[in-house]
Amino acid sequence: MIYAIIEASGKQVWVQPGKFYDLNYIDADPGDIIKFNHVLLVNEKGKILVGNPCLRSTYIKAKVLKHLRGSKVTVFKMKSKKNTRLKTGYRQKLTRLLIQEIIS
Repeated sequence: MIYAIIEASGKQVWVQPGKFYDLNYIDADPGDIIKFNHVLLVNEKGKILVGNPCLRSTYIKAKVLKHLRGSKVTVFKMKSKKNTRLKTGYRQKLTRLLIQEIIS
């Protein structure tokens, strides 16, 4: 089992080759191959490599599959005794990635 921990979109994500992940919106067209250079940790057959803070020669190849929107978050603000109510909603833009390989 090989896996890596990368920093992408301001978050740390545990990734494995051949799996799909939804990250914050990445400005790339569907079908594009992108590279993640900020690899923090790699575990390859029990051999663990830890970066300080990143591994220099290691990167992740991923394919952009599509852009989508996350589930709706409803925000309701109310001030008691003032008859003030405000209901808004928000949907996060996401990008679905297929991790192709971890190159170390």
